Amino acid sequence: MIAFVLWAAAGGFLMVLGVHALLSSKPAAFWANTEPPKIKNIKGYNRAVGRLFIAYGAVFILLGLPLALGQNKALILLSVLGVMLETIAAMAVYSIRITGKYKSE
Repeated sequence: MIAFVLWAAAGGFLMVLGVHALLSSKPAAFWANTEPPKIKNIKGYNRAVGRLFIAYGAVFILLGLPLALGQNKALILLSVLGVMLETIAAMAVYSIRITGKYKSE
């Protein structure tokens, strides 16, 4: 149960990052240690990035639910593989959809 609480705290932190991005007046950063691209609609861009982070955090918490059921190795593997796929999907959504829509030429 402690593992799930820590997992959920990490997911909650990701959701807080999403809310921060929603409320930010500067373009929100998605990649670590890089500047966001030049954006033509900062409010729309931040809304999209914030929603992506909030959705990522919520799905992250849902994928951690097997940890609350006990130490079943198959379920833990399901959680880890699910997060890997979720992360790849989030990177693809950001790179293709969000930057494609909001990046200024």
